[in-house]
Amino acid sequence: MHSSKYQKSLIIIKPDAIQRRLLGEIVHRFERKGLDIIGMKMVELGDILLDEHYAHLKDRSFFQKLKNYMKSAPVVLMVVAGVDAVNAIRLIMGPTKAREADAGTIRGDFAMSTQTNIVHASDSMESAKEEIRRFFSSDELFEKPRHDLAYIYSEEELI
Repeated sequence: MHSSKYQKSLIIIKPDAIQRRLLGEIVHRFERKGLDIIGMKMVELGDILLDEHYAHLKDRSFFQKLKNYMKSAPVVLMVVAGVDAVNAIRLIMGPTKAREADAGTIRGDFAMSTQTNIVHASDSMESAKEEIRRFFSSDELFEKPRHDLAYIYSEEELI
């Protein structure tokens, strides 16, 4: 049984992370925290998906450069789940402006840029639902019972 705080979030491991061979390190950090990876795939993103995903930035001067960057190499898409997952993931990643990210976060340890900042994650439950639907079909998500939850969460957190 999942608590009402159980959340799912989309993570995109961006082209810079893939090209720099950081995939394993990044995945490891989410798993080490105790989050569940319930979906994962490597894809090349095209214009249609990128136009939809970044629609809120379409009028910005950097929009085409952002799209070109996101198409420059494959990305890894993940759906990660857990109690308060959206906030937990964002703490693990660090702020968007990577130069300002604390050491110990993914961006703090591996990035200097705002654009080439290694990872994207949903910023709210609402965007997580939309982004997961955009990139994953329901048959690509695998939620299985875990037997170690009592070692990750308190009993009250699981109710």
